[in-house]
Amino acid sequence: MLTIALPKGRLQTPALARFAKAGAVPEEEPGSSRKLIVPSTNGAARFLVLKDGDVPMYVERGAADLGVCGLDQLLESGADVLTPIDFGFGQCRLCLAAPKASLIPREGTQSDEPAWRALIDSPPPGRSLRVATKYPRIALRAFEKRGVPVELLPLSGSVELAAVAGLADAIVDLVESGRTLRENGLEVAAELLQISARLVVNRAAWRLKAGELHPLLDKLSEGRP
Repeated sequence: MLTIALPKGRLQTPALARFAKAGAVPEEEPGSSRKLIVPSTNGAARFLVLKDGDVPMYVERGAADLGVCGLDQLLESGADVLTPIDFGFGQCRLCLAAPKASLIPREGTQSDEPAWRALIDSPPPGRSLRVATKYPRIALRAFEKRGVPVELLPLSGSVELAAVAGLADAIVDLVESGRTLRENGLEVAAELLQISARLVVNRAAWRLKAGELHPLLDKLSEGRP
């Protein structure tokens, strides 16, 4: 039997649709009861209902053989898993954003990324840029790539509020339409990553359960972009 880590939230419905096309359908709608493990109708699999960010850990440690999560959660977790399929749904961007006033370049400044450069120069002398985010690992990598010192403030709630209330100079967060940013006087300074849903597979299951797993992966691959 295969164990599938199914994410809650916006990825759940399209993930279920893709598994249904591949012949793996849960006995009941996840979330319709308090069950955290839902068997499939054909008895060949079971679904674990998890937060998106927990999927990589469950798959890496073998509590699930495969699962679905956003690329943001996969990279932030640092999990050692296989990623054979980009499903293409759940698309959004991971962006650096800040109040508009801090993104106006100083007169005479030359830069390939003027908004980014203006933001870096915005903090008072003597301190680094303060950035609030749910993705400290990814954010740190982006700043290190540019050689920019940064003070990261890990948050789990509304990240936009940190920049609006003055806790942080900028934020790194997911952006879909950008409406929330605009309504709070924020603007994108740089796009750091294109996000979509990925299939993640446990390395041991790839070999030890190949007879069950690979036919399912073939069917899951048929509907991808």
